[in-house]
Amino acid sequence: MVMLGSSRKRRTFGGLVVGVCAMVALVVSLGAGAGTTAAVAAPQNTSPPTIAGTAQEGQKLVGSRGTWSGSPTDYNDYWQRCNSNGDSCANISGANAAAGYTLQAADVGRTMRFKVEAKNADGSTFASSVPTAVIKAAPPKNTSPPTVSGTAKEGQKLVGRRGSWSGRVSDYNDQWVRCDKDGGGCADIDVATNRNGYVLKGVDVGNTIRFKVEARNAGGNTFASSVPTAVIASATTPPPPVTNGCSKTGGTVPVAGIAPPARLNIDQTQVSPSRISFNTRSLTARFHISACKGNVEGALVYVTAVPYGMFADAAEQPSGSDGWATLQFTALAGFPVSQKQQLLVMFVRARKSGEDLLGGISSRRLVSFPVTRG
Repeated sequence: MVMLGSSRKRRTFGGLVVGVCAMVALVVSLGAGAGTTAAVAAPQNTSPPTIAGTAQEGQKLVGSRGTWSGSPTDYNDYWQRCNSNGDSCANISGANAAAGYTLQAADVGRTMRFKVEAKNADGSTFASSVPTAVIKAAPPKNTSPPTVSGTAKEGQKLVGRRGSWSGRVSDYNDQWVRCDKDGGGCADIDVATNRNGYVLKGVDVGNTIRFKVEARNAGGNTFASSVPTAVIASATTPPPPVTNGCSKTGGTVPVAGIAPPARLNIDQTQVSPSRISFNTRSLTARFHISACKGNVEGALVYVTAVPYGMFADAAEQPSGSDGWATLQFTALAGFPVSQKQQLLVMFVRARKSGEDLLGGISSRRLVSFPVTRG
């Protein structure tokens, strides 16, 4: 009996041990399944960001973020200015759009990188493009054309002025050129490279003269030319009397050959985009100048939007041989002037260099273009 009882106790105790072990294993297993989740890794860059564009002042660079793993939920973009070796980079304030960064004067001699921060719930990771080539300076830009002063007559001296230039010009080359009576077919005049004076010769009679300037810097060179003079008269032959103010009729008429009572006419206008809306931030306006039944070359055209403060004023521009002058405008905070604005009104003035703004052959006109909300 005792032995039988002892055997039963051992069997019961052994079963209890086995049952407890099974329960512990089950609890551990359930605990591990309920309390453990797979870790989400921070984004990883699998293909680095890149930059497209020309490494020259004034050109636009566009960034691409590359490719990422880890399902990024957000990105931060940064344009960085680095030294010429692509090191010692610093973020450029306000330059945080992959869609584009326009290279500035401060970037010349440096390199650029496009840096991207990719983020998800587990963290963030940075990656950067390789540096661009060293940024070059932009070639000079002519902002006001060269001019010629003096009497268009054999034996008289002409003096040239280089006009205005932007772009840190390091050197100039000056050249007098002889053209046909319409200002075309020009050719350099040998050794006539002194802007302080060119004395008109017999060979110039019946032709016109232009003053041409080459401006150079580390980024390249740019040429600009004055409008042609009036047709050069002989020293011994008096000029024919001008009764209508036109030394030439039809074709391309140099503004130097127009005098009162003739007047400049602002007879055609164009604007691009052709549909101006409240969202328009830049536009190009063109104005055609005529007189003496022809296209006027060299008329100085000034334009401003009214009321003031809608668009930044553009620099006065000369009309070309086709009579057209082109001006670029950038919208300001004042455009649109109200939510009911339907027209963009512009004041246009065309004049001859050296004349009184309100006198001579100058003219003025108000023009308007439709404006839509959308």
